[in-house]
Amino acid sequence: MLIRIVKMTFQLDKIDDFIQIFEQNKEAIRNQIGCLHLELWQDKNQPHIFRTYSLWKNEECLNKYRDSETFGNVWPATKALFAEKPEASSHIQRYELK
Repeated sequence: MLIRIVKMTFQLDKIDDFIQIFEQNKEAIRNQIGCLHLELWQDKNQPHIFRTYSLWKNEECLNKYRDSETFGNVWPATKALFAEKPEASSHIQRYELK
């Protein structure tokens, strides 16, 4: 399993635009082959900073999403709203304690 976290910093006046894009596309993203989980987090103290947290079956599935029509529509529209360059990282879970 691959854990993907993407930090996005938006222009203050574009927050609602981003939320609308996410709302319109969240199901299509979550329903991509190999996407196991999707969350959107908003920073409590800096509301113009968001992170997506997604779980993917493997990196191949993530890459197929990046080549998909959904990504081709969502990413350019989202990217136009940024105040800073996004930061993305991929992780592998080592431990989980419950």
